Amino acid sequence: MTTELRELYQQVILDHNKKPRNFHVLEGTNRTAEGYNPLCGDQITLYLRLEDGVVKDAAFQGKGCAISKASASMMTAAVIGKPLDEVESLFQRLHTMLTGETGASGDGLGKLAVFAGVREFPSRVKCATLAWHTLHAALCGAAAPVSTE
Repeated sequence: MTTELRELYQQVILDHNKKPRNFHVLEGTNRTAEGYNPLCGDQITLYLRLEDGVVKDAAFQGKGCAISKASASMMTAAVIGKPLDEVESLFQRLHTMLTGETGASGDGLGKLAVFAGVREFPSRVKCATLAWHTLHAALCGAAAPVSTE
């Protein structure tokens, strides 16, 4: 990772950790899910309002490390207004990028591509993916809390 990209990664993570977007209980939700990362102690409750196959609104609450909170913040901002098939595609592309599977790149992820830097810290990948797995569970209607273990 270049020095410029590393600095951008750090700036974005710190900004979203200090001032997380969509960090509140969302009223009128029709999907919620809880997620937990025992390795880091991250906890998240995700709130979604879906209408006609579109994420009309999203919010979260919880506690955790800077990467976990920044990921949830950026995720909620990224999925609002998106149809469910686009949200699922975004989840798959981000997961592929973070887990380093073949062909992993930040193409098509916009600002979320900054999380490519997490690959350099394998123990932090679960922090970055917790919100996304929680999103996936909420969209599937899963009742059990999501765990990264």
